[in-house]
Amino acid sequence: MTTAKFYKVSYQQFEEAYLDYDPNASREQIQNIYESIQLPKRATKGSAGYDFYTPVDICLKPQETIKIPTGIRCEMNERWVLMIYPRSGLGFKYRLQLNNTVGVIDSDYFYSDNEGHIFIKMTNDTNENKTVEVLAGQGVAQGIFMQYGIVEDDDASEIRNGGFGSTTK
Repeated sequence: MTTAKFYKVSYQQFEEAYLDYDPNASREQIQNIYESIQLPKRATKGSAGYDFYTPVDICLKPQETIKIPTGIRCEMNERWVLMIYPRSGLGFKYRLQLNNTVGVIDSDYFYSDNEGHIFIKMTNDTNENKTVEVLAGQGVAQGIFMQYGIVEDDDASEIRNGGFGSTTK
């Protein structure tokens, strides 16, 4: 493979993640949300970032946090990484920030038991008392692919299985 490709996670994976997000959601609600998931895409041919769209309406008051199950996974070249950032306008206007500062999606995450499901956890860190509202289907974050190098005597041989913190277990 010489490129990358976005996919939806399976319905079963999305349902499990969504019930963690909203335990009161009905199967019908989850199915409708799953069917409406949009794959990330660039807005213009000059855009570096692929916009990630929220599958649900978001309303974040100052200092509130949300963990969004995007329903998206990404297959990419070995030695590539997908870096996730807030959409520029949301960060600039509202100080909306990712809780891990920058999301790092490694190429081997695609093969994890959770299918490499990408989650976006954000906090409204406003110091101007602004509430952030993003409607389902609107961009909430952007992903940028980057190549990276390794040292010539690198000996990493472990296999990943999981997301946050899985490489330190």
